[in-house]
Amino acid sequence: MRKAIAVVLSLGLVRGMLVGMAGAGAGMGVTVLLRAALGLSAWNPGPVVAIGTITGVLAYLAGLGAFSYWIRWALVAEPSKEGERHRYGWTRYLCVDINHKVIGIQYMATSILVIMVAGALALIFRIELSTPGRTIMGPGLYNRFMSLHGISMVAATLIGVSGLMNYLLPLMIGARDMAFPRLNALSYWLIPPAVVLLLTSQAAGGFDTGWTAYPPLSIKAPLGMQLMLTAFYLVGLSSILGGINFLTTIFKLRAPGMSFFRMPIFVWATLATALLQIVFTQFIGMVLIMLLLERLLGLGFFDPAREGNVLLFQHFFWFYSHPAVYIFVLPGLGVISEIVPVFSRKPLFGYKAVAISTLGIAVGGTMVWGHHMFAAGMEPYLRIPIMMTTLLVAVPTGVKIFSWLATMWMGKLKLDTPLLFAMTSIAVFLVGGLTGIPLAIVATDLDLTDTYWVVGHFHHTIFGGFVFPLMAAIYYWFPKVTGKFLNERLGKLHWGIMTVGFFTSYLPYFWLGLNGMRRRVYDYDPGLQPMHLVATVGGFMIGLGFLLLLSNLLVSAWRGARAPANPWHAQTLEWQVTSPPPEDNFPLPPQVVGSPYSYGVPGSVHALMPPGGAGEDGGKEAT
Repeated sequence: MRKAIAVVLSLGLVRGMLVGMAGAGAGMGVTVLLRAALGLSAWNPGPVVAIGTITGVLAYLAGLGAFSYWIRWALVAEPSKEGERHRYGWTRYLCVDINHKVIGIQYMATSILVIMVAGALALIFRIELSTPGRTIMGPGLYNRFMSLHGISMVAATLIGVSGLMNYLLPLMIGARDMAFPRLNALSYWLIPPAVVLLLTSQAAGGFDTGWTAYPPLSIKAPLGMQLMLTAFYLVGLSSILGGINFLTTIFKLRAPGMSFFRMPIFVWATLATALLQIVFTQFIGMVLIMLLLERLLGLGFFDPAREGNVLLFQHFFWFYSHPAVYIFVLPGLGVISEIVPVFSRKPLFGYKAVAISTLGIAVGGTMVWGHHMFAAGMEPYLRIPIMMTTLLVAVPTGVKIFSWLATMWMGKLKLDTPLLFAMTSIAVFLVGGLTGIPLAIVATDLDLTDTYWVVGHFHHTIFGGFVFPLMAAIYYWFPKVTGKFLNERLGKLHWGIMTVGFFTSYLPYFWLGLNGMRRRVYDYDPGLQPMHLVATVGGFMIGLGFLLLLSNLLVSAWRGARAPANPWHAQTLEWQVTSPPPEDNFPLPPQVVGSPYSYGVPGSVHALMPPGGAGEDGGKEAT
């Protein structure tokens, strides 16, 4: 019993949670005493919980051990690396670990967990929407569940993006780790308290603003709104720290011979994503602080009665949040560009154009935020320029789609689960792009704003740009991560159910939007009920697909078929080492000598692996 307790207490997460709760309690207690000493009302939940949250998060990070190395270094002590790199077994995933592969798995596991919770919320309120009038909940609870679902899915997507990039980037560029391993660990460990704050917000009254948190609703919302804003800020801070790390790693740690135009497209996607994270996430961080200060101190940034401007919040919010859509989808599009050539056995068509289009999407996506505000009373002189830039961002996106189709054309397609999910991603993302055109045009957007057309478009974009590519990535790289194959029959069943379920659920949204169904509403005209029922059935099919994925992951990790180092005969560097990869990836740096996608070209090799640095079939030419 004592040994079991000692093992539990040795886990950084457990220590962090215990110390964090003590820190939160201490911070709240001191705040109450200070307010009483100053003659104020001792208990004011807003500022008391705000201080408790700050002290709790800092205490949690300290108890976890996230600051230990830096504190020892600052005290001129010899920093101990024990527990950072040499802990093995399942316990390392619950402790601070600086290996990028461990951190990538931590991110991915957290992302899948949050997706499952957010998806369960969606199924609950889809049951409510299956019939008009009250079905299982009232409008207040519906609004809170809908809002929590939205922001949880946004957070899960950001977390999943960081997971993919963390695990794959160093392996793909021939690096031993990220440029700043300890900063990398800190960026992950900001995520668990954010998830806890999000989920506990319901116990504090929840919030009913949707994921956008527009004032004045967010100013007047219960305490749960404050917890959500703090959680959103922590996720954003993690994203900024990750972006700094990704960018430095790409510029400083590429293997010898890996010029920019020898980098895999996923690395280009990571580069563009990191630029967006660094430049634009600070704007949402700033506006979240402004919103918190207005709630806590009564400042009037967004209150017209105090010479504030409600639209100021929307400008700041969307100036980040539309580029954030590309933070979501660029890594997903990078995944598709990795998988399509491998399973087509052809070089990626127009590699340089695809690489440059990745940066083109990132740059173009920074100039389109205003189309979210066409109906909000924004300055009329901005409407036409924003409409034009929104339409033009489709050009680099079209370059990618034509590249994928040309790569598959006349290829030797191997219809394994990764390619099936990649093909679904292309179809879903294409529908998302085409249905975005009416929203980019001022005249049609004024009619479609805040209807289910927008909800359908957004879900096609996110599922096509991230969720389906994430499924493809899991089936493609799972053998590399675990050394085991996922069950292919179960994978194809998962693909079929999830694909049919998605189109069943979200294609009706366009019909509903055209027929006047407003989004974020609890009730509707009975004539719309059949399509809502169809959408609910599709939603449960998607949920079943995720359950199949979860069961496949767990069973295959335990007793799946053994995978060789390079089961797909891919050329990129991550497949040239053993599965799972060695602790330090590459004992000696590889020498990059060619394109990562020269499939079908006799004698083609992406990199020469030094003796002892390749997997059992690494470095062989692609056929």
